[in-house]
Amino acid sequence: MKVFKQFASVMAAVMLISSVAVAEDGTKAKAVSYKVDPAKSEIKWNGKKVTGEHYGKIALKEGSFTLDGNKLVGGKFVADMTTITDEDLTDQNYNGKLVGHLKSEDFFSVEKHPTATFVVTNATATSANKYDVTGNLTIKGITKPVTFPVTVTPTANGAQVAGTITVDRSKYDMKFRSKSFFDAATLGDNLIYDDFTLDVKLVAAR
Repeated sequence: MKVFKQFASVMAAVMLISSVAVAEDGTKAKAVSYKVDPAKSEIKWNGKKVTGEHYGKIALKEGSFTLDGNKLVGGKFVADMTTITDEDLTDQNYNGKLVGHLKSEDFFSVEKHPTATFVVTNATATSANKYDVTGNLTIKGITKPVTFPVTVTPTANGAQVAGTITVDRSKYDMKFRSKSFFDAATLGDNLIYDDFTLDVKLVAAR
């Protein structure tokens, strides 16, 4: 019995060493962290109301994501809300008023909360290079879980992660002309829809 236990222990050790050797040999990919390049990445926002829509960009402050081989296993990005712009209004006066309003307490309260953050908590593969990502989105100091689809695209020296987040602004204390806080019939054509989107593209190298 003692000889058998010694033999089993030796075999277990051999198997462990073999598995490590396989991993070091590269046949089993290791998780790799990628640092996002803010200059090459982008965040596009789009908000709609009864009478139309507005859209623009928000600069990325920083970000990273982790791939195990080609599998997405983690990530985070921080948006610089002080950089929000509008791209549909050509009149500079109206453009400036809209951007100022978006930065105010009615919407993103940028002076108090200059950044917004998303942190991945889970990524489930749905097909090749595609995932349903769940994570915590923090806006105005309020954190809520969101789930959205993303695509991971390998590049020559890194990878790109892209997806569209649909955000319910009413969950982040953005009450202005929202049917969640005011009567929709009373708001009429002044109603602004609660959902807005963030098209996020993160470009990174190893």
